[in-house]
Amino acid sequence: MPFARAIDAEIHYEDSGGEGPVLLLGHEFLMDRTMFTSQKAALTPEFRLVTWDARGHGDTRDEGLPFTYWTCARDALTVLDQLGVEKAVLGGISQGGFIALRTALLAPERVSALVLISTEAHEPTGAELGNARRFLDKWHEDAVRPALAVHLAHSLIGEDEWHRSVWIRRWLTRDAHATEVAAGALLSRDCLLDRLAEITCPTLVIHPTRSGVPRAHARELADRLPDARYLEIEGARQTVSMTHPVSVNTAIQDFLRENVLPRAVTSPRVRTGEFPALRKPER
Repeated sequence: MPFARAIDAEIHYEDSGGEGPVLLLGHEFLMDRTMFTSQKAALTPEFRLVTWDARGHGDTRDEGLPFTYWTCARDALTVLDQLGVEKAVLGGISQGGFIALRTALLAPERVSALVLISTEAHEPTGAELGNARRFLDKWHEDAVRPALAVHLAHSLIGEDEWHRSVWIRRWLTRDAHATEVAAGALLSRDCLLDRLAEITCPTLVIHPTRSGVPRAHARELADRLPDARYLEIEGARQTVSMTHPVSVNTAIQDFLRENVLPRAVTSPRVRTGEFPALRKPER
């Protein structure tokens, strides 16, 4: 398995290969790179898709120490360094989007565009912190964890029974300590709203209307980014890349064809406006 070696971690990634522009995607909290299987099938070989596991997730190896999403942003750059990639499109779902935003702030010269799904630039609300703390306290109890995993699957995935069963099985075998450490990064994230104007690359913001991110937060993210497109996918939950792959893949493909592929031969053009909301969920 390929790893990019940071000072205190080995970051696992998968690379589709190819000569197209690189799209580096980061996953949702408690999930891993495999949530982008549909994107890999649809977007390659036109684009070179690289997916990776954040600390505390998947096959990445770390020391179980506290970290922040700024640490993970440096991990993303380490993956690009390992691949010898100077510049890439960065993106991700929820946690993956938090990391992509911070990577764009750390190294704007390395980021040609952003694809942000089910994500925001706000810090956690008081209600989010309280609910998370109660969830984590119960997660350590073996007798309660199965019921919590079922509840979490419905919240993140919705009615897709196959995907729910896959992730419930994975969650029930996770190390509870790794979950606690990873949650520390999620719950201690800082607000980026005042820095979004620094991110000038083209950005696609995809908001599933039934995700855990408030619509107002997703709209503010898109409105504050200087060159952003905003798309809503009606009826989808957080893990929209798995449950609504056609809508997600089409939006990403169209965005990259218009904003990334032409840059190899022409100067950048500023785009404004919105995609129309997609309202028909598909299986």
